[in-house]
Amino acid sequence: MTINSDPLPGPPGVDQTAPNAARIYDWLLGGEESYPADQQAAKRLLRAVPGARQAARDNRAYLGRVTRWLAGQGIDQFIDIGSGLPAACPVHEVARQVHPDARVAYVDHDDVAVARARAILADTPGLAAVHADLRSPRDLLTRPDLRRAIDLTRPVAVLLIAVTHFLTDDDQPGEVIAAITARVAPGSYIAISHVTADDITPGAQKAARAACAGASVPVRPRTRAEVARLLGGLEAVPPGITDIREWDLSRYAARPAGPVLLWGGAARVPGPR
Repeated sequence: MTINSDPLPGPPGVDQTAPNAARIYDWLLGGEESYPADQQAAKRLLRAVPGARQAARDNRAYLGRVTRWLAGQGIDQFIDIGSGLPAACPVHEVARQVHPDARVAYVDHDDVAVARARAILADTPGLAAVHADLRSPRDLLTRPDLRRAIDLTRPVAVLLIAVTHFLTDDDQPGEVIAAITARVAPGSYIAISHVTADDITPGAQKAARAACAGASVPVRPRTRAEVARLLGGLEAVPPGITDIREWDLSRYAARPAGPVLLWGGAARVPGPR
């Protein structure tokens, strides 16, 4: 997939003065899909948490590793929820290295992110860009454009990469994930990564919250135990919830240094193998 590097257009209705989570993440990854408000928020975040840019890159690398691992388990269809603005090494490119006909539905609630994805994916069979909100999982999984790409009677990998931390406690993220797992076939997988403040000082946490004040959606960091509970009732893939930088690394790889900023892992929906 060729990623369009032209500056993000300003479609009607898009507030360029308020920071947007997808555009902040894109800027941290080195993309050009942002406005000054997003860039200023990202720079304030970096002053509060200097490792934030590397964490974004580590998260993208983790997405590639977990996708490749899932494809190696025989999974040939993926639902990437909270996929954000298109970036290098997207899920379908990684999955199709293992399964050339792998099917992927990219899901986001951001109008611009979905529009950009649709423009890029329009001529690629087996792919879909779906406008839906994780907070409404039943609606998300019944969208016609998703169902044209994904057969929910067969095992599927649901990727919740750097998205559930945008759900507040009132959104009941555990119940959201349970609603998804109840509607996918046995043998499916859920993969997650989630922002944490476990290794961040209270002062840095406060500064990070202030940096993103007014952003499109707030971030709710969670502890390792809280992230593990989000996948309760599923069969955890060893080593369970861990530092995303260490997940599925070669035993010869150097161990990462610095604080843990994202926990992640995968779990299997019980059923026949």
